[in-house]
Amino acid sequence: MIRSALQSINSGHGGSERAAGASSSPRGTPISRFRTALAVGATLLGAVGLPAVGAGGAAAAGSTLHVNNAAGAHCTDSGTGTQAAPFCHVAAAAAAVQPGQTVEIGAGSYSDTAVTVTRSGTADAPITFRSQAQEHTAGGVASLTGGAPNYPDSAIVVKGADHLRFENLVVHSYQRPSVVVDGGHDVSFTNIAASGGGVRITGASDKVTWARGDFSYAPGPLLQVDGGSTGTVLTTNVVQPNSVTDSTGILVKDAPNTVVVANTVNAPCSAGIVLDGTSTGAVVENNVVNTAQNQNTACTTPAGATGITVAANSTTGTKVDYNLIDPRSGGAAYSWAGTALTTPDQLAANTGQGTHDFVAPTYVPKGPDAPADHRIDSADENAPGMLPTDRGGWAPVDDPTVTNTGTGSGIRDRGAYEMQDVGSVFTPAGPTRLLDTRAPIGVPAAQAVPAWGTVDLPVTGVAGVPASGVTAVTMNVTVTEPQADGHLTVYPHGDEAPNASNLNWPAGRTIPNLVTVPVKDGKVSFHNASGGTVHLIADLAGYYSTKGSLFHAQGPTRLLDTRAPIGVPAAQAVPAWGTVDLPVTGVAGVPASGVTAVTMNVTVTEPQADGHLTVYPHGDEAPNASNLNWPAGRTIPNLVTVPVKDGKVSFHNASGGTVHLIADLAGYYSAEGKVTYRPTGPIRILDTRTDTWSESGVRSAGTVPAWGTVDIPAGDYPNIAALTLNVTVTEPGAEGHLTVYPHGDAAPNASNLNFLPGETIPNQVVVPVKDGKVSFYNASGAPLHLVVDLFGLQAY
Repeated sequence: MIRSALQSINSGHGGSERAAGASSSPRGTPISRFRTALAVGATLLGAVGLPAVGAGGAAAAGSTLHVNNAAGAHCTDSGTGTQAAPFCHVAAAAAAVQPGQTVEIGAGSYSDTAVTVTRSGTADAPITFRSQAQEHTAGGVASLTGGAPNYPDSAIVVKGADHLRFENLVVHSYQRPSVVVDGGHDVSFTNIAASGGGVRITGASDKVTWARGDFSYAPGPLLQVDGGSTGTVLTTNVVQPNSVTDSTGILVKDAPNTVVVANTVNAPCSAGIVLDGTSTGAVVENNVVNTAQNQNTACTTPAGATGITVAANSTTGTKVDYNLIDPRSGGAAYSWAGTALTTPDQLAANTGQGTHDFVAPTYVPKGPDAPADHRIDSADENAPGMLPTDRGGWAPVDDPTVTNTGTGSGIRDRGAYEMQDVGSVFTPAGPTRLLDTRAPIGVPAAQAVPAWGTVDLPVTGVAGVPASGVTAVTMNVTVTEPQADGHLTVYPHGDEAPNASNLNWPAGRTIPNLVTVPVKDGKVSFHNASGGTVHLIADLAGYYSTKGSLFHAQGPTRLLDTRAPIGVPAAQAVPAWGTVDLPVTGVAGVPASGVTAVTMNVTVTEPQADGHLTVYPHGDEAPNASNLNWPAGRTIPNLVTVPVKDGKVSFHNASGGTVHLIADLAGYYSAEGKVTYRPTGPIRILDTRTDTWSESGVRSAGTVPAWGTVDIPAGDYPNIAALTLNVTVTEPGAEGHLTVYPHGDAAPNASNLNFLPGETIPNQVVVPVKDGKVSFYNASGAPLHLVVDLFGLQAY
């Protein structure tokens, strides 16, 4: 169950060596998707059966020509290309198209001989050939092939034509380049997937752009610019040749002023990017180049596996910088004017180039000991040819675990893809009251929440929380004056209330719990799952977004026990209306400086009178907020996340009697780190009252025995550092406490929940993951049941 919940969360940075290269993206595997289409025949290939662009309306005269060879389309090459009677072949449309018109190509495979385009548009009225795009994948739904059988011809040939646009196509040829531009001017190709043959731009072509393309399963060079062509731009392409004789990625020969920017090139044991002949004035920036065998293995003959080659006659006016070159092929990183160079420092010393280049692995797996990933937030945003989005159309995202070293915004990544799964980081805030149905705060009127009722609470643009970009909030939520037994579920606004709970209560009881919940539409929702009214209170503890502090899971380790004494000079209860200041930095693995907040499980025990506890930054006044509420004599725990000030936090006993306090460290936040938060769910991952599926199999329904332990798999993902859970103990047979801790460790002297016989009690738990599991220890003399809901995870 956790696996299915986390697969989408972990689909970004993770993956194999090959997944980091041309055959995958942070959002999927576009090349693998169009390989299926290639199996039906050559290129222009696509996902046959998807609806054609513009279906359902008549073509506007003079603006759109339609091509559709699907059964029932009533196509004819002798007509005028209306939607009702489209052309059967792309070549027929190419022979009829006029400036300013668009050729819409329906879903399917078109095995024409080469579609030769000789008609030109104008600068103000270009001619466009396109099919419907497949979102964030290679190519489109229409596939052009270089004739049949065996596809001997190019799929598209532009011969001396100007002002053309080609978009969202799959092209294929076995024996020639899939696309040839010969003497073209102002011609652009966007979102084209080419297989079987590459692309050649030649014949003194000028201002040709090839952007967001995918190239694979063909001999090199896959992108070739030659024949005196000028002003060519090759940007944001994935290039992966596949040949035992020549797998050169990009070759520019006798083609001045070529821009090669933001490409991902995997050229096994061959040259990655080559400037040959007289190709002066080139710009080679922000590329990720890997010439290793299988992207991670040294080549048997590495001499030809050079990352970037600049011939002697191509050095004048050429700029090489901000590239990442993988050294594992064993070949030289650079060849400059015939001299092999292995490091950026050597290149800079000899040429003044490459001062921002890296020679390092182009794929770095996530983990606590992972080296720096030099792709991330390090590109030259101001390089010519840079597009606003990546190969899949995704916008750049700031990775909060990486220092921004690029130009401009500093958050552009090198290569064709922008990493997407970067997670969120925490900004501590408050405590500030956001909701009180008694006051009213956060609601229009002072009124209890009705039985089975729901409250929607805006949480963005208030109390210092940004108006946008917030992924989750952490609040201390309190239920008070409930008329009937029940539970509360807090969940993203607009979703259905899930099978999960945050607080459970008996009638008349005041119960608090810390809640971390995903935000949707700037709001979260509270559902009263009971047959009576309740009042709700919510105090903000912080929020998650792209800016903030990173979590470090610790312990659990006891920082405070006024009975022992731990964290205080003497064993003494906190007096009525008294305050305890607790140092939380420089202890228990928490750094002495740079800590912005701590997360602790705080327990009140032996209270002499009803009251509540407020935990807040040291030196501030105690705010109008609460973290724990108790009746006299009861032991009550709650998870608390609190900002740190002067290295300390303060605990205020807001009651007329003494209390003892216990605080167990769960983790801390600071500016440095490798772990970010992924909100999810809430999703129920364990209920011992019913059979529960996990990666380890099915756990049959049954109690946790006295002094017994239950282990829960955290998923088979090695990059998970900690889980955020809501844990509920129900039907306990004796008084006791529950400890949640990393699997394989000894159960520590710490507690997460304290309970009396027969009661149901919840608490949020943040627990480190070890060996892919977390453990739950029933420290009582009788069996009990456990219910565990997943709310998020901290991951590398």
